[in-house]
Amino acid sequence: MLRQFRVSYPPARILLATCVFLCTSGAALADAAIERFVGSFTGSAGIVRSEGMSTKRDMSVRISETKRGFNVTWTSTSYRSDGRAKDKTYSIDFAESERDGVYAAAMQRNVFGHDGQLDPMKGEPYVWARIKNDTLTVFSMFVTDDGGYEMQQYNRTLAEGGLMLEFHNLLNGEPQRSVKTFLERE
Repeated sequence: MLRQFRVSYPPARILLATCVFLCTSGAALADAAIERFVGSFTGSAGIVRSEGMSTKRDMSVRISETKRGFNVTWTSTSYRSDGRAKDKTYSIDFAESERDGVYAAAMQRNVFGHDGQLDPMKGEPYVWARIKNDTLTVFSMFVTDDGGYEMQQYNRTLAEGGLMLEFHNLLNGEPQRSVKTFLERE
């Protein structure tokens, strides 16, 4: 014998509730993914260049949640032979894309106020991020003046007490610089 159940909610309410649940649970999953990486981290490393030479660098990264995604701000301090220090700081906002775990850089605003990518054909970097398992990766691609390419890849993997940072820089597929170091959570 089949039993029939009657739902007392109008179909529009069910549809609306389902949409709200699906939309908020997707956002909650994205928030949960970045939430594990949020914090400030510092450390030092030797940068190994293609010719085998190594130079010391101090590094820091701050990862924070934003209204539409997250921000990664990192600083690299290099030391010159005369004792002077040179800081380079980069800060990029990332927003969810249509791909799960992949985030688009929001580096400029268009005339409509929407975030967008820079133009690699103008020498600007094309940047994106992904979260896969315990690793937050930021990729930067540049088109060089002669039509070649430069790729930078920053892997930040969760580790006890902080992050393992792995940086790789390629020019037309050839390794240029690499770094591997531990960044301690502050």
